[in-house]
This record gives sequence, C-alpha cells and structure tokens, in this order.
Amino acid sequence: MRIPFGQSAAIGRTFINLNTELTVAILRTVEAGWELAAKREVVHPGADEVAITETLRDAMREALALRRLPWRKTMIVAPGSESRSRPGMTAPDGRTDIPLYLTRIFARSGEHDPHVIIECKRVAAGDTDLAREYVVEGIDRFRNGKYCENHARGFMVGYVLSGSPAAVVNGINSYLTGRKRLAELLSLAGAPELAGWMSEHDRVTPNVPILLHHSMLVV
Repeated sequence: MRIPFGQSAAIGRTFINLNTELTVAILRTVEAGWELAAKREVVHPGADEVAITETLRDAMREALALRRLPWRKTMIVAPGSESRSRPGMTAPDGRTDIPLYLTRIFARSGEHDPHVIIECKRVAAGDTDLAREYVVEGIDRFRNGKYCENHARGFMVGYVLSGSPAAVVNGINSYLTGRKRLAELLSLAGAPELAGWMSEHDRVTPNVPILLHHSMLVV
C-alpha cells in the first residue's frame, strides 16, 4: 500500500501528512474512548448513530485525562461541526463527526481547520445497505475531497451492530468488488501498532491518494 509523503495538495492550503506516531495516538485514543463509551446505556445496537458518536467523542476526551495518555495535552477532541471542503466556499457542504486538533500541527502550520477527521457509520454483518452507506456516505466523502482535501490520511469508525468486525469488512469489500474498485479494498494494517484496517483511494483534487484507517468497534 502506497503512503503519500512529501507531495503538495490544493494550492493555498497546508498539506497535513501525519506521521506514524500521531496516527497511532489517534487510533489508541479511539480505542480507549470506546472502552468507556461501550459501557454506557445509550450505546446499544438500536441506538441512533449520532448518539453513539457523541458518546464516543465525550469518552475520548475522558480517556485522554483518565488514562493519562502521553499525548493528552497535545490533542483536542472537538465537537462535530459543519465543514467546507474548499476554502473559497461561502456555505458548508458537509458535517464532520469527530474532528481533532493537534497542537504540533497547529504550531507548525497555523492551520485552523481540523487536522484529523473521523467519520462514523453503523455497520452490520450481512447488511448490504449499511455496507453501501459506509462506502458512499463515508469512504467516498474522503475520495471526492468533501472531507480531508488537504490531508494525506483520514479515519473511519464502524459501529458493529451484529456479527464480527471481519465479517463486516468482508461485506464492505464485497460492495467495492461489485463496483470493480479492487484497488480500494480494506486490508489489515501491516504494522501491529496500526490497529484495524487500512485502504487507499485515488482523488482528483488533490492528485494524490488518501489513506484511510478503519476502526471496527463492536456495540
């Protein structure tokens, strides 16, 4: 799998290319937050997607403090908000689920828009409708530049309502395969510290691929 390093993005915007250390910190914060969120009554297979996401977001903040994670003072878990995929737009064209800000990125670039975007979707083994939504309303928002136009990496969370994470990923890959998008299939991360799955997707603007990290969280 190719990882884009040292390439330029949209003119006038800082290209945010997270290193492995920051990527691992994000994935571990999601995991730590989910350990707390999954115990709360509001989180169950019949729960609204927004309610689960709000609970996960709050739990990620709590985990940063309770677990005393080493990066707790350098990561800000922000509320979901309306977003603009391009700086010249006068009206928002999307809404981020869980945006993150990293003080290291801000100090280096002064970038005020989110440095990380986590898109969250409900998924279930054998549910082709949810698999389609995960791709069309999730993956494709990164692929077409609606999210993370100036990012080298994006992050997705799948709330697994039934079945195993592996079965859910197989369903998503079946959807991609059926549309001849074989180069975009999800595969297990090659390094142990990069928990979960990864996929790569070509973009038109900028003309560099985006790498997506997928965390499948069992509800």
